[in-house]
Amino acid sequence: MLNFPDRRSKRPILENNRYMKPIIRIASPGDAAGMLEIYGPFVENTSITFETIRPTEAQFRSRVCDYLENYPWLVAEMDGKIAGYAYACRHRERLAYQWSVEVSVYISEEFKRSGIARTLYEELFLLLKQQGFRNAYAVINLPNDPSVAFHESLGFNWFATYEQVGYKLGKWKNVGWWRKVLNQFSDEPEAPIPFSVLPKH
Repeated sequence: MLNFPDRRSKRPILENNRYMKPIIRIASPGDAAGMLEIYGPFVENTSITFETIRPTEAQFRSRVCDYLENYPWLVAEMDGKIAGYAYACRHRERLAYQWSVEVSVYISEEFKRSGIARTLYEELFLLLKQQGFRNAYAVINLPNDPSVAFHESLGFNWFATYEQVGYKLGKWKNVGWWRKVLNQFSDEPEAPIPFSVLPKH
């Protein structure tokens, strides 16, 4: 079981000739501004996310609160600064989909290729397994070879590509779907445990 709210990653990050260990913890509404500073440029300048209008801080704070009722949302903190975050969310609305989630991770430009994304995902998957989810899906805007390689190194497998499914920044975009199995499948599975009631120690 993870030891929250203050869990230090075992993977050190080299910065300014010294090793620092990121703190991985559950996100809080107060982290909204720091996370939005990371996420905003992805909305405005890339098609990595299909969101087209940068959310306000209040909207993002509300999003965090809503997601945390049922799914994990984690942040990586370096010297008091949000270096990245990862979260899970509902895959689809119908009840029969309740054992599946979609996952995302966003890292500050300053901390890319530092190992933080992998650390966040590994901690996220531990929580999702404890909750009883079976499938984690990653949705990748294509082409994006680094993201594909990263997800496949973590056990995701490609299974579908939606061609020209979205339009952003003047281009029709393809989206690929990757799947990671979190738990074994069984008959009569119990509903996943909501994250808000999952023991955090």
